[in-house]
Amino acid sequence: MAEITASLVKELREKTGAGMMDCKKALSGNNGDIDASVDWLRTKGLAAAAKKAGRAASEGLIGLQVDGNTGAMVEINAETDFVARNETFQDVVTKVAVVVLSTGADIEAIKAAGYPNTGRNVDEEITHQIATIGENMLLRRVASLSIDTGVLASYLHGSLAPSLGKIGVLVALESQGDPAKLQELGKQLAMHIAATKPMAISRDDLDASVVERERSVLSEQARESGKPEEIIEKMVEGRLRKFFEEVCLIDQTFVIDGETRISQVLENAGKDLGKPVSLAGFKLLVLGEGVEKKEEDFAAEVAAVASI
Repeated sequence: MAEITASLVKELREKTGAGMMDCKKALSGNNGDIDASVDWLRTKGLAAAAKKAGRAASEGLIGLQVDGNTGAMVEINAETDFVARNETFQDVVTKVAVVVLSTGADIEAIKAAGYPNTGRNVDEEITHQIATIGENMLLRRVASLSIDTGVLASYLHGSLAPSLGKIGVLVALESQGDPAKLQELGKQLAMHIAATKPMAISRDDLDASVVERERSVLSEQARESGKPEEIIEKMVEGRLRKFFEEVCLIDQTFVIDGETRISQVLENAGKDLGKPVSLAGFKLLVLGEGVEKKEEDFAAEVAAVASI
């Protein structure tokens, strides 16, 4: 049996929003496995399904750059929002995003790439800035996207400066239609993605393990109703359809009009332009996604959990 530590209980609590006693019970019953404990709490109705990967809590910035039909994004974290508003830090994020634009989304290659006008590489420059600004920084994630025939659209939410914000989105639309109209549609879709945060374009693109995990949780929830197995199967399939509508982009309802499915939006655009329009891909970076924020009263909370 794994030791159920205060830090484990706290981590599960942060991920699920469940009470300390429930978290400890979940961990005890699942040998300290965090993911299994999350599923157990969801099965018991004690955790919100939306809290799958922890809270978006880190400070820093998303940098976004577009050159023609190629786009790149970078997430660089800092300890405080104060540093995120520092012009020197903002300049670093902007320049690293430009490096991603030319280097691609291999984070190790980006770290080794030359940083403009310093004689240092990107990794060395970030280390230099840590010493200069006096706060820890982390080159956490990068993303890039391009399209040959069509347009690449982008959107930044929570912008603090040009090309810098809290949520970044790139959308590639494949079509031979009017580029200006495609760009307008792409911008709307990028705004939609920033609001709804889909996991994939379609259910076919979802990781099979994600679908299987969701099916397992829904099955356990349905069985607690005590209904016959054939009814349970129908309940699970209905709830899975709802899950797909929440996490698959083309199944979502367009936030711009509140009624049209994204798949229909693309079909309508194709009719209006006289050329088919398809969604070739998207990239989404949400600042601090899945990173736990430092708690000011951490010591007191640990003491409370330890005394359970």
